[in-house]
Amino acid sequence: KIIHTVSFAFSFVYLIFFRNTILFGIPYPPAHLNLIQMLMTLKLVGLAFELHDTSKAIEDEKNDPEFEASKIPEPSEGDIFHYSFCYIGILTGPYFSYRMYLDMLNNPFVKHVSCWDHTLERVKMLPFYGVLFLIFTSYFSFDYALTDEFYLERSVWYRIWYVLPVFVQFRTRMYIGMRLSEAVLIMSGLGVYPAVTVPLPGKGPSKEYEQMAVISKDEEKAKNTEYSFRAIHNIEPYGAEFDYTVRQAMRHWNMTVQYWLAAYVYKRFPYKAYRVGVTFMISAIWHGMYAGYYCCLCSVPFYLPIEDIYFKNLKDVQVSPVVSWIWFMVAYWWRMLLMGYWGIAFRLLTLSACFKYWSSVYFIPTFITLVMYAVSFVIFPKGKRIKSKENNTDDQISSKTD
Repeated sequence: KIIHTVSFAFSFVYLIFFRNTILFGIPYPPAHLNLIQMLMTLKLVGLAFELHDTSKAIEDEKNDPEFEASKIPEPSEGDIFHYSFCYIGILTGPYFSYRMYLDMLNNPFVKHVSCWDHTLERVKMLPFYGVLFLIFTSYFSFDYALTDEFYLERSVWYRIWYVLPVFVQFRTRMYIGMRLSEAVLIMSGLGVYPAVTVPLPGKGPSKEYEQMAVISKDEEKAKNTEYSFRAIHNIEPYGAEFDYTVRQAMRHWNMTVQYWLAAYVYKRFPYKAYRVGVTFMISAIWHGMYAGYYCCLCSVPFYLPIEDIYFKNLKDVQVSPVVSWIWFMVAYWWRMLLMGYWGIAFRLLTLSACFKYWSSVYFIPTFITLVMYAVSFVIFPKGKRIKSKENNTDDQISSKTD
């Protein structure tokens, strides 16, 4: 009954200890071990939740198709070891559940799908991302933001603008890394399911569970079925680039980890009003101990309700195509600027470096956000404001598990 709670508490306490060993007279572990520990934290906590959910469903005498597709047998110590240290994605992810790991070993789907074709589809844009990364790294180095020249000789507006190309550099690097990580899982046959089951990142099948069972037992049907690796898709650059709200753009970023956060933090936290804040705090702790992670990630839940107020009240307003285009461009570039403003804190790491940059631009994006909130009291009726606030949390994260 409490295995999931104990696993969660122990895993995150150990993760914090692992990153602060120097305080106990133990040298820091090699950097690559931090990546392994991050993935193992997700896996072991996720496994505990899967085991708890299976046990609870059996007690409740559930036998619906969804439960049959998601339940797991009680793992042995060897099973846990092999799942935890499975070489597939051990350094870079994406996260995959224990059930997905078992499906890779036991389901016949991979025999009937061309892993190579799916891999090529996922990596075909990598040369383009690579060229962009090299260009922006050469001309807009992040290290320049650490120099005295950047703060003493550049204008405020230049320093604000500079987060945009630096953010492009960061995004393209992540696109390359995450797409290559996905390719490893695809070539291994992990995460393949019949497309009719509509697999979701991190979750696996979300519909037509009976069909999956039928296909797995019928060789002829299995040969003629269309398959999908979406269960292990971790990033969608098009959506991350071109959605014009923070909320929508975030949906396309680190999607398997977002599923984990949604399924095991957001939906399980008992106090609904604090779910979003707690979820982003856990995300920051998982990323590391540097203050920059908290400055970045913990800024998001304060902004999302304000964004919701505007977009939920303005989305149905009828305007001319020209005005609509202007509105899109303003919203799009504001979103990019704001995420770049948060993102540079993520990379600056230390609190002093974050404060130095944010104060050098006079916290202008933060003040604009506060002005947006104040103005919303004037231009939107109270009833609509309340409605949008009540609905603003569930869309972002719960959709990952639906």
